[in-house]
Amino acid sequence: MYNDLKVVVVMPAYKAAKTIEKTYREIPLDLVDEVILVDDASPDETTQMAEKLGITHVITHEQNKGYGGNQKTCYNKALELGADIIIMVHPDYQYTPKLIRAMTSIIAEDLYPVVFGSRILGKGALKGGMPIYKYIANRLLTFSQNLLMSQKLSEYHTGYRAFSADVLKAVDFNKCDDDFIFDNEIIAQIFSKGFEIAEVTCPTKYFEEASSINFSRSSKYGLGVLRVSFRYFLAKTGLVPWNLIS
Repeated sequence: MYNDLKVVVVMPAYKAAKTIEKTYREIPLDLVDEVILVDDASPDETTQMAEKLGITHVITHEQNKGYGGNQKTCYNKALELGADIIIMVHPDYQYTPKLIRAMTSIIAEDLYPVVFGSRILGKGALKGGMPIYKYIANRLLTFSQNLLMSQKLSEYHTGYRAFSADVLKAVDFNKCDDDFIFDNEIIAQIFSKGFEIAEVTCPTKYFEEASSINFSRSSKYGLGVLRVSFRYFLAKTGLVPWNLIS
C-alpha cells in the first residue's frame, strides 16, 4: 500500500525460468500488495519457478498469446484484484524492480498518472549493453513519434511501465494488438485521452537470458510503430476519424 492505494506488480513472462528469482527478490514487497505472473506458454519451467517462489498469482496460458496478449491478461487480473496502481516489470531482469517505489510515489502523489522507466535518459541503454543498431532504431523511431504525436518522450519502447488504474480503465487496451505493437497502441490511447506520461532514468541489462526480438520482428515492429503514429497524427489533425485499433 502507498497512501492507502493498492499496488500490484504484473510480470508478463516467457522463458524466464532462469531470471524470475533474481527479479522477484528485488521487488519491494513491503510496498507491493500483490504480484501477478502470466506465463505465456513457456517451454521451460517458468510457471514452476514462479510457484516455487511463492508469487501470489501465477497464470499460465495454454497457448502462446503474444506479448500484447500477455499484458492484457496481466492488466485484467490486476484490475479484477482492485489494484489502484499497476506496474509492469519484465521477469527477465532487464529492468531493475528497485525503481518500483519511485514510480509508485509519482502516481500516488498525483504528479502523473503514468510513469515509464526510460533507458535513454542518462546513459542506461548503451552502458547496459543495448546493441548499437537497436539504439539507433530506438532514437529514430522516438524522434518520428514525438513529431507525429506532438510529445517529448525520451523513448516509447521501454517495457518498464506504471499506470494508475484510472488510466487502464479509460483506455481500451483489450482491443490493442496481441504482439509487440501493443505497447505503442496503448501509448496512443493514453495520449488521446489527455493523460500525461512521466519518465524516470532506468539502468538496463542486456545478456543472454534477457528477452529480445530478432531483426525481422524488429523491422515489423518498427513499421507497426510508424503506422500507429501516422494514424494518430491524421486523427488529431481531423483528416480521418479516430479509429486507432482496427
